[in-house]
Amino acid sequence: MREYLFVLLVAMAGTYLAVPAAYRLALRLNAFTQVRDRDVHTVPIPRLGGLAILTGYAAATLVATKLPFLSKVFVTPELWGVLLGGVLVCAVGAIDDTVELDALTKLAGQIVAAGVMAFSGVQLFSVPFLGVTTILPAPVLVLLTIFTVVVSTNAVNFIDGLDGLASGVVAIAAATFLIYSYWISGQFDPANVFTSSTFISAALLGCCLGFLPHNFYPARLFMGDSGALLLGLLLAAAMISTMGISPAQVSTNPVGASLLPLLVPTAIILLPLLDVALAIVRRTREGRHPWTPDAQHLHHRMLRIGHGHRRAVLLLWLWAAVAALGSISFVFFDAVVAASGLVAAIVVALLLTRFLPRVSVPGHRPAGFSG
Repeated sequence: MREYLFVLLVAMAGTYLAVPAAYRLALRLNAFTQVRDRDVHTVPIPRLGGLAILTGYAAATLVATKLPFLSKVFVTPELWGVLLGGVLVCAVGAIDDTVELDALTKLAGQIVAAGVMAFSGVQLFSVPFLGVTTILPAPVLVLLTIFTVVVSTNAVNFIDGLDGLASGVVAIAAATFLIYSYWISGQFDPANVFTSSTFISAALLGCCLGFLPHNFYPARLFMGDSGALLLGLLLAAAMISTMGISPAQVSTNPVGASLLPLLVPTAIILLPLLDVALAIVRRTREGRHPWTPDAQHLHHRMLRIGHGHRRAVLLLWLWAAVAALGSISFVFFDAVVAASGLVAAIVVALLLTRFLPRVSVPGHRPAGFSG
């Protein structure tokens, strides 16, 4: 665990220290997020924060290659493929942050980055289903891998609408994957806690923590598409690396062994997935393209309820934590105990979401948001 903590700190420091350079570059390239009808900020804010995040992740990767135990994970090209995929998708996002790419071009860039990662070895080799590790044809597994990456990148991009929201939600997901992956890999025979998924989770968590001080409300720098797409790809890489495990390694309970290997990764990123699903249903029902932007995302709804900017972010973090930690609680605790804790957490989150606006201090609603 000490090497993972060191990787986390390197990623955090690398990201934090790279932010000023990304900020200056955004100013030089005139890469700003302008104020649009669906936005809640009132002045243009520089973006390109993804370049700082990529710097932190690259630094963590290079340092890990020199560590006594984690260096063994680099015997295969998987983690280099993740880094290369991250560079590609961050480049696509950075270009979009500067000159505004069309949706299909961005999608093509995501598919290429996902393909690079898949062919380096970070792909679904099997799918746990009904307690059995199911092997599918290789082309199908590659397509499922690419689909997972594209969904994850766009899910993070969808929720990147309030200062610190996306980076905080991804940090919670990464921390949960770190705990889950570290424990699962300890169940191997022989035990081996040094795995690609745990490394990616630790580095990703560090990157988010290093970026958050610059990005929490009021943000000095936005991550932009360069950051949202990169975080989504890294999150997908961590998720894919944990989905090919044997169900028996997750739970000795037959029901748990059947459901948890699929449900846990899905629940960990439930909040962004839910936002994507709702947006697709909403927009297609209205006769619009699914990628057409609007002001109906979950964070917009929190603001309409009456929550201020910071509190809306904190409450959405809470919901993300309830889903993520609640799901892995079934791995560590008896089902009755885990379910009781999850229900209690959901009730608390519901009460806070519903009733906190009634005790709000006037003026907490972000200026300029009209809905």
